[in-house]
Amino acid sequence: MIKKLPLIIALFCILGGVGISILFGVNEDIFKDRISAGLQQNIKIQQMSDPAQKAAKIAAESDKNWRYYQRFHFHATGIGAMMMGILLLLSSLKAPNKHKTIASYMVAIGGTLYPFVWLFAGIYGPEMGRSEAKEAFAFFGYMGGVFLLGGIYTTILTIKYDLMVRPKLNS
Repeated sequence: MIKKLPLIIALFCILGGVGISILFGVNEDIFKDRISAGLQQNIKIQQMSDPAQKAAKIAAESDKNWRYYQRFHFHATGIGAMMMGILLLLSSLKAPNKHKTIASYMVAIGGTLYPFVWLFAGIYGPEMGRSEAKEAFAFFGYMGGVFLLGGIYTTILTIKYDLMVRPKLNS
């Protein structure tokens, strides 16, 4: 089970990205209404005295915060697919199991947690402010580095060790 867990984690990452895209298709307004409600509670925006400036700021921030939800979708599905490829490559290497397990967990955990920086920025950004939300959830962003290091480690293992090749069966 320990060896299969990274594949399961990667699959859940892909499912999360696909799941949110299904929600976009079913009712995109859920997200946009949440963004609008959050912007109405944003202290910096509410302190603006000029109604035209306030409306322009809300429109601009709405678009930028909506983009964060989309980034979660893009990153979860894209990185999830890369994780699956890397994990399948690792499973076919003749490298020691300990090394393959370390690399696979780095790839799976880092790759799965990274997209959440965008989801949480989309959820909390309207009320907190975009920069503040990204800073508050920077830990998830740093997980992209763990994914990258896992990918580099996999590359080193791929260079050092051969692939397992199944012998051809004579018929």
